[in-house]
Amino acid sequence: MIYALHGAVGMAADWKSFALSMKQEGEAVARVDLWQFLACCPMPLAQFGNAFNREVHSKQPVLLGYSMGGRLALHALLSNPKMYKAAIIVSAHTGIEEEDKPARQAQDAAWAAKALSGDWDDFLNAWNRQGVLEGGIMPDRSALKRQREAVARSFMDWSVGTQENLLPRLKELSCPILWVVGENDQKFLAVARRAMQELSNGQLVVIPDCGHRVPWEQAEAFHAVVTKFLQSNSESRLSQ
Repeated sequence: MIYALHGAVGMAADWKSFALSMKQEGEAVARVDLWQFLACCPMPLAQFGNAFNREVHSKQPVLLGYSMGGRLALHALLSNPKMYKAAIIVSAHTGIEEEDKPARQAQDAAWAAKALSGDWDDFLNAWNRQGVLEGGIMPDRSALKRQREAVARSFMDWSVGTQENLLPRLKELSCPILWVVGENDQKFLAVARRAMQELSNGQLVVIPDCGHRVPWEQAEAFHAVVTKFLQSNSESRLSQ
């Protein structure tokens, strides 16, 4: 079972097409609604890993996370490094420098205010106008308005400005990890390359002609690299 974690201002439904394509390969995908973890109360990043792992019941699960979901996936992996068979991290940040955190927290607080009390369409338009998110058409977000309190809380609880820098801890992970990033996403490509220096069993794949939203901007290429990764690791286990 692949547990798929969506990004900021995202939905479990974002993975629908990916889940259908993987079903043809015999792989089941559980599309996780991350907002359930923020529906009633705060959920600090330090607590998310344990909380999420309690919800995973399949044997030898594979963890997939995009952007914010990728950061959350790393927390789940580090919370129980031996729990997962493999992981796929897409366009995710491992953490920022301490001196950069106050500015990021202030920026995310502004996003939280817009998500909570601003015009929803204006908020979505402003979010999607960010340069890093150019390319890749995402599913309609109007239904997400019903969960705007949880979306707003995510900008506070799950801000990279409040996150521990996970880069030094990546050496704790021994399961195979596929790190995927678009070649035009230079900021996150640099992050991915640094992560490769820490991971003992990591593989970096750079998708050509692609930005941040890899699974949607280059859906076929993403499906291909994920399928190859899962098959190669399955074959390697059988040969042991």
